Amino acid sequence: MGVPLSQMWTVASYVLGQKLRGNKRFPVVLMLEPLFRCNLACAGCGKIQYPADILKRHLSPEQCFRAVEECGAPIVSIPGGEPLLHPQIDEIVAGLVARKKYIYLCTNALLLEKHLHRFQPSKYLSFSVHLDGPREEHDHAVCRDGTYEIALSAIQKALAAGFRVTTNTTLFDTADPHRFGPFFDQLMSLGVEGMMISPGYSYEKAPDQEHFLKRRGTIGLFQRLFAGAPRRWKFNQSPLFLLFLQGRYDLECTPWGNPTYNLFGWQKPCYLMQEGYAETYQELLATTEWSHYGRASGNPKCADCMVHSGYEPTAVSETFGTVRGFLTTVKATLFGTAGPRQPTPPAIEVRPEERLPVGLPESPARERQLAAADLPIVQLDR
Repeated sequence: MGVPLSQMWTVASYVLGQKLRGNKRFPVVLMLEPLFRCNLACAGCGKIQYPADILKRHLSPEQCFRAVEECGAPIVSIPGGEPLLHPQIDEIVAGLVARKKYIYLCTNALLLEKHLHRFQPSKYLSFSVHLDGPREEHDHAVCRDGTYEIALSAIQKALAAGFRVTTNTTLFDTADPHRFGPFFDQLMSLGVEGMMISPGYSYEKAPDQEHFLKRRGTIGLFQRLFAGAPRRWKFNQSPLFLLFLQGRYDLECTPWGNPTYNLFGWQKPCYLMQEGYAETYQELLATTEWSHYGRASGNPKCADCMVHSGYEPTAVSETFGTVRGFLTTVKATLFGTAGPRQPTPPAIEVRPEERLPVGLPESPARERQLAAADLPIVQLDR
């Protein structure tokens, strides 16, 4: 498992402490979104679909620190948008490191080499680089040719400078499991600490609504992906979550475990759905009808979701809070997460017409939106 022992110990102690105090709902990872604007317009993301005046805004360092202290989670993930577009992102990161929070700064890495000098290597800071598969798949997913090579170069520069680096990969129904083995091998050969993988969630505002995975498709895809998986692959996730993706361990969503704070406040109920906001984390806990969310609730928006932000905190809680979860984690750590296959649905066939050429031009509508928001459009060498 690609997680440092000091971080594992911090999380384990935190979870056990919450359990001993009888707390049933507590945060594990704070999803801190300091801004929504981005220098890419990915087809599967709905973040930059906000009006231009919203895209120009960002949280202040003080607002970020206040949310982190109020929440109390030991880990802070900083997604976006693109966090490196925030003018004070280095100040935010330095303040969180001083507070001894483990930080995952999520980035598409287009600006990472340019801004690397603004950060100091620390066991508390990891750059989580967004890579949605091999070159063709990634460049197609982010709708711009050349981004894969830039990300690989940035990863190498960050590692050479002594930074922790992980990767973040979202899979859709066009993913070919046979192409991801060499991709994972390449990331391991670069020296990344670990890889995070997750099926995509169907953001309502995402331009592409056709290629999000359904639950059965997710299980089938990940069973094939992990069949015979080598031990050299290191994932920056709990073994229980990886087993869950394969349909080999049952978990229920705990959306309060990865709460989101952004420009509008504390987002209800989770990072993926917007059904209101609260002013404080305690208000979020007290006023959200949690029984309305998760697969067991029957909510159709939750029926196919198996995303890490909903289920990873459950897996962590199971690992350190139950005997079964702990023993299963130990077994998976020692012997790997690829085990006997469960009954699986038919393989997902990638239709030829879905293998679109990479380097798709931005749609006129999205180009106008980027221009209206005064977002930097990174020019890539072709």
